[in-house]
Amino acid sequence: MTDIYVDDAANMKHGDRRLLTDGRLEIGVFRIGDAFHAFLNSCPHQGGPVCQGKVMPKVEEFLSPEQKSIRMDFSTNEFHLVCPWHGYEFKFETGTHPGASDVRIRNFPTKVVEGKVYVSV
Repeated sequence: MTDIYVDDAANMKHGDRRLLTDGRLEIGVFRIGDAFHAFLNSCPHQGGPVCQGKVMPKVEEFLSPEQKSIRMDFSTNEFHLVCPWHGYEFKFETGTHPGASDVRIRNFPTKVVEGKVYVSV
């Protein structure tokens, strides 16, 4: 594996992204909270540029004891990446679609060394 420098961690705030190219790979690197996540910029649905999509909190539905919807709200601790072509969502922690764990975007390991963010390809 090769480590590619992305940016200084201090330059990336929550929700920020960097797109980089390594040969034929285009990779998106995101900061979510204190964690960094890297994904291939290709949605498994139809190859859309998933890493150019929205970063948004997961929508949570709250149900009554009778299982009727009370309200929907945004999560404060789980964020999703939403493909701009058709709205497919992916969890940052796993790269999987929230409704189908077999649908996923390819992820790459990231690390921070002396305040610098790297992705391993």
